[in-house]
Amino acid sequence: MKTFYITTAIDYVNGSPHLGHAYEKVLTDVIARFRRQMGDTVYFLTGVDEHGQKVQQSAKKRGVAPQAFCDEVSHEFRAMCAKLNISNDDFIRTTEPRHKTVVSRLLQQLFNQGEIYKAEYQGFYSTRQEQFLQEKDRQPDGSWPEIFGEVTQITESNYFFKLAKYQDWLIQHLKENENFIFPRYRQKQVIEFLSEPLNDLCISRPRERLEWGIELPFDSGYVTYVWFDALVNYYSAVEDKPGLWPADFHVIGKDILVPPHAVYWPIMLKALGLPTPKSILAHGWWSINGTKMSKSTGNFVEPMAFADQYGVDALRFFMIREMSVGQDSDFSLNQFLSRYNSELANNLGNLVNRTLNMTNRFAGGVVPAPEESALNFEPERELRALWEKTRDEFITLCEGFQFHIALERAFAFVTATNRYVEQRAPWKLGKSTEPADQALLRTSLATMAEALRLGASLLPAVMPDTTDKIYGVLGYSPTGSWRDSLVWGERLTGAKVAETAILFPRPQAPDTVVAKP
Repeated sequence: MKTFYITTAIDYVNGSPHLGHAYEKVLTDVIARFRRQMGDTVYFLTGVDEHGQKVQQSAKKRGVAPQAFCDEVSHEFRAMCAKLNISNDDFIRTTEPRHKTVVSRLLQQLFNQGEIYKAEYQGFYSTRQEQFLQEKDRQPDGSWPEIFGEVTQITESNYFFKLAKYQDWLIQHLKENENFIFPRYRQKQVIEFLSEPLNDLCISRPRERLEWGIELPFDSGYVTYVWFDALVNYYSAVEDKPGLWPADFHVIGKDILVPPHAVYWPIMLKALGLPTPKSILAHGWWSINGTKMSKSTGNFVEPMAFADQYGVDALRFFMIREMSVGQDSDFSLNQFLSRYNSELANNLGNLVNRTLNMTNRFAGGVVPAPEESALNFEPERELRALWEKTRDEFITLCEGFQFHIALERAFAFVTATNRYVEQRAPWKLGKSTEPADQALLRTSLATMAEALRLGASLLPAVMPDTTDKIYGVLGYSPTGSWRDSLVWGERLTGAKVAETAILFPRPQAPDTVVAKP
């Protein structure tokens, strides 16, 4: 059986990790964990992009060697993955021999095939994006968009890859594979981009201008263009692992969809005779308090510090709950605290504490068996029916990457369970000596515990630590498949529960981790 192979973009080590990096890792991790739950064998790759002019300049500015600079920043990205509980199977660095060897071999193959040629280039160059620009990249008034930074005009000899040769093939490929890019409207944007003729891709930089890169195997006077180097990581990391390529999903930011991932990468693979990835997921951007993230203005989030202050799972939950995959979203402290307090603390946390408190108070801390006669009463029937609807909708929504709506459904079920507790009022039933009331008490306690177990069972992909804590305080150890565990039953009968649990403590002031609201 083929493994489900998923990747993030590899992050450029020119700066420390920010919220956008954290979101991409968490989103990909949620997809990977969900697919594992569904029974797939998953291989999850992430890593860092370490070559290029900006890295060379930053290292020089710091007075250190480029490799030492990369080692330091790469460690920050690894630390972020560990902090955020990212379940990646591999972490690749483009300075590793295993990657550079593959890049050199593929370049030589393309050169031998006649897909790479040398020519003189005269035109405009963006140092910030490390790419050559065309007239069509200008704004209507003739200026260059801010994303390109300083643009200079240069003339130099370079090597070019015959990108334009494959333009018609790529257009046909996109038309034949309508789900190649998610969301689907992004695929239309790629086709629109391809409505104008492609230029061949410059895939080299002269050594006198850039030393920090992979040397061209056929000309030692040049190094490889950073995008040709970086994109290959998805293949170089798994070339020696049978059954993994092609990737099922590349998860990337929308800013690097066109042209790198949706044009350069599939054409490179086609020219090499390799299968193209099955799909590309392009996610949106985060703003902070309604404006663009910027460290210089203080409008930013330090994801690791934020996780330290509010909890890793709370941060993971907010990012997945707040952003519709593919769309942009805003990260504000007010909105975070609103969701933290209302959905996590006052809803899920309240249900956990109620369940533990009532079970200890009226059943000696042991989940009782429900009474068959009481299970058919309307409140119990309605909650079980809602569970089945919620479970089925949740799985379907996650399969379509609608995680924010899936979480909404999951927490609506938690809300309904709290409403059930209010309706049954076990604190009142516990005062009665009537056998019918005692039977209903046992049933309500069993129902509360089972509903909590099931609600928590929807959360491990997004909130793995919280799910484990809830299982722990319920005295529950999952066995068998995840899908089987989602069936309403009596798995907790006889389980010894904890006395109390504080899953979501009251948050403190956030002076140093996020721009103030």
